[in-house]
Amino acid sequence: MKRLGRRCLSALALLTVGLFPACSNHNLPTGTIEKKYYAQGPWAVTVKPGLYCCDSQNHKFDFYYPTNLGANGFQHPIITWGNGTFGQASNVAWFLNHLASWGFVVIAAEDSFTGRGQTILDAANFMVHANGDSTNIFYHKLNTGQIGAVGHSQGAGGAGNALIKSGGTIKTMVLIELPAHKWCTDGLECFNATKVTSGSVFFIDGSSDLLISPPKQDPGVTTEESAEKFYSDVPAGVLKLKGTLLGPDHNDITGQPSCQNAAAQPCVNGVYGYLGYPTAWLMDQLQGDTYAHGAFVNGTGEIFSQTTNWEYVASNIQ
Repeated sequence: MKRLGRRCLSALALLTVGLFPACSNHNLPTGTIEKKYYAQGPWAVTVKPGLYCCDSQNHKFDFYYPTNLGANGFQHPIITWGNGTFGQASNVAWFLNHLASWGFVVIAAEDSFTGRGQTILDAANFMVHANGDSTNIFYHKLNTGQIGAVGHSQGAGGAGNALIKSGGTIKTMVLIELPAHKWCTDGLECFNATKVTSGSVFFIDGSSDLLISPPKQDPGVTTEESAEKFYSDVPAGVLKLKGTLLGPDHNDITGQPSCQNAAAQPCVNGVYGYLGYPTAWLMDQLQGDTYAHGAFVNGTGEIFSQTTNWEYVASNIQ
C-alpha cells in the first residue's frame, strides 16, 4: 500500500506540464462502516442557492437540505460549510448533497474568504434563528443543539475558528486540507488548535497535498505546520481524530465525483474518500449513531484497519 501512496505522489511531478493523472486507487470504501456512509443516505435532497440573506458581510446563504423536512417529526442537525479561497458551495456540491442525504441541513455563506470563521458562525446562528421563525421553511425542523462546522482549505481554518468563537454552539468540526500556518497570510486569522476547549474535531488531509497540508511535522518545528501538529496541539480533553487519505491532493474534495468532472486542480482521485468516514463522524457526533462511532475508537476502530485508503490515523476516542 505504501507503493500505491508513492504512485499517487508521483502525480505531483507532472503538474508542471498541466497533467493531472488519476491513481489506480480512487479511495473507494473497503470497510463495512465506511461503505454504509459512503452510500447515498435515505433523504432526497433539495438545493437552494441564495435562499436567504445575510451574514455579517452581507453574503447570501446557499442550502442543501432534505426535501421532506421534518418527516416523522425528525429534527435535522445543522452543518455550516466553509468555502476554500475563491470557492463557493457549488464547487463541492457532490459532497454537500451527500451530507444532506443523511439528514443534515447544510448552510454555506457565499463567502470565498472564510478564514476568520465569522461568516461560518453567522450561518450557524442564522439557522438557530430560523428554527424559531414561523415564516422560515426551517421553522421547528432543526436540532439547534447539534451543529457541526465543516470546511476546506481556508474554510477549514475558518470552521475551526467558528467553533472556537461559538461559545459551544458548534459541537464538532471536520477540517479538510487545513493549511499549514505558513499559508496564513494577508491578515488572515490562523486557526490555533490549542484554543479548542470543547466539542470534537476530525482532521483530514491527502497524502499528495504536501505543499499546503503536509501530514507529518518536520523535526524541530514548533508552529502548526502539519496535520500531525494540529492534532497534537488540540488539548487532550477534546475528542479528536486525524487521518491521511492515500492519494488525494488539495482539491480532491471538489470532485463531482471524479477529478474529470468540474474539479479544481490539483486533484488526483476525486471526492470518493471524503464521503464515508466524514459522514460517519457527523452521524456519530451529531446524530448519536453508535454504529458509526465504532469506526473511530482508538486502536480498534475500523478506520485504523483501512490501509488501502488511510494512513497516519490517530484518535483519543473510546
